[in-house]
Amino acid sequence: MQNTPGILKTIALSLGAVALFAAGLTGAANAYPDKPITLIVPWSAGGGSDRSMRMVAEFASKRMGVNVVVVNKPGAGGSLGTREMASAEPDGYTIGMVGSGVIARQYTNPNANAMSDLQPIVFFGSDPGALSARADTGFQNVSDFVEAAKADPGGIKNGNDQPGGSSYVVIAVIEDQLGIKTTRVPYKGYAPTVAALLAGEVQTATVPVPDAIEHHKAGTVRILGVAAAARHFMAPEIPTFTDQGFDVVIGSWRSLVAPKGVPADRFEFLESKLLETLNDPEFQKVANNAGFAVEPMGSKDTWQHWVEHDKNLYPVLESAGLVKTRKK
Repeated sequence: MQNTPGILKTIALSLGAVALFAAGLTGAANAYPDKPITLIVPWSAGGGSDRSMRMVAEFASKRMGVNVVVVNKPGAGGSLGTREMASAEPDGYTIGMVGSGVIARQYTNPNANAMSDLQPIVFFGSDPGALSARADTGFQNVSDFVEAAKADPGGIKNGNDQPGGSSYVVIAVIEDQLGIKTTRVPYKGYAPTVAALLAGEVQTATVPVPDAIEHHKAGTVRILGVAAAARHFMAPEIPTFTDQGFDVVIGSWRSLVAPKGVPADRFEFLESKLLETLNDPEFQKVANNAGFAVEPMGSKDTWQHWVEHDKNLYPVLESAGLVKTRKK
């Protein structure tokens, strides 16, 4: 019995070590993130959404301590990828990017998610709409396009994304406000739309400035006008629709989102790291050089931006006859 205190001390130390080891395992099991985070882009590779999110993924990976991996899920005007985001396990390992088309699609497509099905994390930035034409059309400006469209209703083919997508809404609004009609040809994202324009499948397209600017500089495509209140920083020489006497202001934006129900601590981590990424001067320089205007906002401000966009867009869609579901 003389060794009892020593034995008890040894047992106590052993139990303490086991407890510390178990606590370490528990902490490791609860560590977040401890595996790659998937970033779903609901458009084809090569377009503006894909390029901007690959930049985000590269810079955010350095801050999150794990790789952020972009996965393209194109189809149905962005609806397929958006549905995958909304239905993903809300564990913080699947996030996504949505454009402003998510607002329009909830009214134009009965199978599309409502904006309330997603939780915005951060706001990336805006892209005003633009109208581009093949150089061989001879269109020099918006007036030339309008004159030709009125002379031959439906004769001009316009490349855009599928109903509810951003460039689809842009051409729908242009048609409605200018009293013209084109034949809308849908593609799965901006990259294939531009490819179709270059190939001559369509004569015009309503992709944002960054997606058409290199071809505009090369002379194969002419950007006829920008649908914004001010000229685009990448092409200040190109007049807006308003500059040319046409009251058309419409465009798109991008936000990063999560499925609803992500635990608060994980959601706050994502919001914090993504805001750090978007506010990084080096990231903004790279993004600007690629043609993207970065306007970082947190979750609450992003949601308010969505609500305002919804409020302003719904009457336009209704006037254009595009509201098919969730009528107010």
